[in-house]
Amino acid sequence: MEEENKIYIGNIDYEVTEEELRAIFKEKGFEAKDVNIIRDKYSGRSKGFGFAEFETDELVQKAIESLDGQELKSRKLKVNKAQRREPRFEKSGGFNQFNR
Repeated sequence: MEEENKIYIGNIDYEVTEEELRAIFKEKGFEAKDVNIIRDKYSGRSKGFGFAEFETDELVQKAIESLDGQELKSRKLKVNKAQRREPRFEKSGGFNQFNR
């Protein structure tokens, strides 16, 4: 299932910031409503991918066309329409289950 007006940005260098991504969008002639690089919850280090949200689907297409394959800090970005993640079921350790 596709996310409305959102793109997935993969293969991001670990040192790239949200501000740098925003600047790239602006340089290309469009502005992102929101930019989010996913980080490890314990270390705070980038996981090398993120998402950006735009006002319209037209801007989403423009972002994909102009950024997919573009090199940023010696890494080629992989950009496509964001997909909604299917919910994952938690695995139980077995001790806190209630069985009838």
